[in-house]
Amino acid sequence: MVSVAEKLPETVARSRPRRRVSPWPYVLVAPAVLGMLYLLLYPLARAVLISFQDFRLRQLILGDADFVGLRNYRTLLSDPRFWAVVRRTFVFMAVNVVLIMVLSTLVALMVERLGRFARTVVLSSLVLVWAVPVVAATTVFQWLFHSRFGIVNEVLTGLGFGSFEEYPWFAHGGAAFGIVVALVVWQSVPFAAITLYSALTTVPVELYESARIDGAGAARVFRSVTFPLVQPIFMLVLSLEVIWTFKAFVQIWVMTRGGPSDATTILPVYAVQTALAEQRYDLGSAASMLTVLLMSGVLVVYFRQLFRQEGERP
Repeated sequence: MVSVAEKLPETVARSRPRRRVSPWPYVLVAPAVLGMLYLLLYPLARAVLISFQDFRLRQLILGDADFVGLRNYRTLLSDPRFWAVVRRTFVFMAVNVVLIMVLSTLVALMVERLGRFARTVVLSSLVLVWAVPVVAATTVFQWLFHSRFGIVNEVLTGLGFGSFEEYPWFAHGGAAFGIVVALVVWQSVPFAAITLYSALTTVPVELYESARIDGAGAARVFRSVTFPLVQPIFMLVLSLEVIWTFKAFVQIWVMTRGGPSDATTILPVYAVQTALAEQRYDLGSAASMLTVLLMSGVLVVYFRQLFRQEGERP
């Protein structure tokens, strides 16, 4: 026999009027969602389609492209220059990510130990650096390393290094590569440092005091206390920096166009060079798709390792 207490919830549920779901929120949001999908998905789908076609200047004008299957991908994968660019891209990414993470961690640790006024000055400076447009920052670096009017050559010559008088930095592959790396690191450290500093502020002070009472030094405190607590944010910043440096384009294109002699050509630059300079839009699209696949592969391996470490953590 069912009691009154058991029947009460069912009776209340039946007597409660059903709320009518209004379609207006979805109608109002729909234009923004559709516009976002169009701006994001249509270019990707178009690039995938072109990568399977014979698409050059004639096909761009007349629109009579023919499907060629995997021919464009086979052409790229059999090109020694493509594999040289792939290796250079991974070297460029590794150098940048290591420098960015090391410098941003050191800056975040320094800011945490500063007083209020000094901390405000440093954080404001980082925000201003971060806010500088990419093209403007690239132009500034071009003038800094200008062979005749650059400040760098002037300072080095004044310090007694006469070989740097009118030294053509952008005519030497190693020098140009180093300047691009310096520019990318300079632009990326502010975001990473501010984010890591925000994570450091969440570490309880009592843990630091306990570690110091136990006789732990600064390196041991960071390794055993600080890093385990900020590791999720650290890994998030690391993954973002991998993506951003892997697809760096504007800095290289404005500064060197991939030169000299392909010394600064990475995959995004290679794709644009192939599409525009050679008018091989099909090969350029195929190179872009391979770039996406390589970057996705790197992130998949990285996240698998990250999740494995999280699973092994007690």
